[in-house]
Amino acid sequence: MADAPTNDDHYEVLQISPNAEPDTIHRVYRLLAQRFHPDNKQTGSDGRFRMISDAYNVLSDPAKRAKYDVVYNARRKDRWRLVSSATQEENDFDAEQLVRLTILEVLYTRRRTEPTEPGVFVLDLEQLLGRPREHLQFTIWYLAQKEFLRTADDSRLTITAAGVEYLEQNYRAVVQRRRLPAAPERAK
Repeated sequence: MADAPTNDDHYEVLQISPNAEPDTIHRVYRLLAQRFHPDNKQTGSDGRFRMISDAYNVLSDPAKRAKYDVVYNARRKDRWRLVSSATQEENDFDAEQLVRLTILEVLYTRRRTEPTEPGVFVLDLEQLLGRPREHLQFTIWYLAQKEFLRTADDSRLTITAAGVEYLEQNYRAVVQRRRLPAAPERAK
């Protein structure tokens, strides 16, 4: 049988809950070790057996398990943070698109009004948009990947010809989004 891929989730390797009691860990280990022992001609797997043994060595020792659980819980927390942020307002696609177009507008205006120094520092964008640099990194990365902007040798951002065309094609949508919706008329 082929060796299983490496996996550092010891609970997954032993197919047990992170709340499993020591007796359960021992019983499951014995069952899996017997099934995947290299001497077992039908279901043996040297790699899988090593993974099971490594997981058991950590989870059966209270001190090692406690240390492992700290790292394991931190990883789980990180995974849930990513999943939950994908479903929250952090992924507001309309707002992100508006920020992209606003950055292009700033760079476009700078290019037109200051042709000898068309670049803008990220710090200036932070102040103009009222957003921290960390929130602008994704936007700037995206615009650079699409070749709508470039980073000059002095770290200033400048708009490209493709960025100018994109902005001009999408400008009306930006203006429309910025307008407040009309108040509903009241019946007299």
